[in-house]
Amino acid sequence: MTEHIQVVTTTASKEDAQAIGRRLVEERLAACVQIAGPITSIYRWEGKIETSQEWQCWAKTRQECYRRVEETVAQLHPYDVPEILAVPILSGSGRYLAWLDGEVNGP
Repeated sequence: MTEHIQVVTTTASKEDAQAIGRRLVEERLAACVQIAGPITSIYRWEGKIETSQEWQCWAKTRQECYRRVEETVAQLHPYDVPEILAVPILSGSGRYLAWLDGEVNGP
């Protein structure tokens, strides 16, 4: 398993995305959170196909911090069932990954 990951979530508002990103960086659970949007999401919810505008957050962190990142995102997130997915970083710039390591505190 790779030691570096990106955790992705989506929110209904830019403000919610910024609050999540800021908390993750303030608590040193992520070195960086990038926010993109608006994006269009199409999904099935409670038996109906829905279309919504959302904001996407990508948090750069370490695998050992995932549980705390997940708990923090879930606590701040307004959705009943928020998307919280970890994507492995298979390789990257050594200098960037060293910076990431220096900015994130382990569990």
